[in-house]
Amino acid sequence: MHEKLFALLSQTITPEDKALCKDFFEYVLFPKNHICEKEGSIPKYLYFVVSGYVRLFYYNENGDEVTTHINCPPGFITSYFHFVNQTKSNESLECVTECELLRITKTNLDQLTQQSTVFRDFRISVFQQSLAYNENRSTELATLSAEERYRKLMKNYPQILQNVPLQHIASFLGMNPKSLSRIRKEIIK
Repeated sequence: MHEKLFALLSQTITPEDKALCKDFFEYVLFPKNHICEKEGSIPKYLYFVVSGYVRLFYYNENGDEVTTHINCPPGFITSYFHFVNQTKSNESLECVTECELLRITKTNLDQLTQQSTVFRDFRISVFQQSLAYNENRSTELATLSAEERYRKLMKNYPQILQNVPLQHIASFLGMNPKSLSRIRKEIIK
């Protein structure tokens, strides 16, 4: 189960680092639509997605769900700012499909990174990737048209289109489902 995580870490991961990883990362299997973390609470875990699709979402002022992130395996997901700072998050984390996950608490992550330079360096890398992703996403929502955002998703993450419901994809792309359906029909022509 941990092999996908080891593959992301580095080619120089030691047997000791692997053992630490297995000690600190807990394997969980959740069904489709399971809420892993609920809004209004402090995120308990950083999740590594081994298989399946997970999304972060919040409810806007109209009570509509707004998807802010959809994660493809393998990769990490949580309400990162709130996890790191141990503050209440306005987002929920939901399994869109059945998911195999590895999860680690903030306390265990801190211990792991104190004991392993590989994990300390990797933690910094994950943080930098999270910042870059959020900055890039904000720029794309502000500068690309809805069709351009959809085409980019098709090109870079086609598996999302086959595994995630269209209403979540539309929300993630900053549009309503009717607009997404119209764009899809135009592209098919």
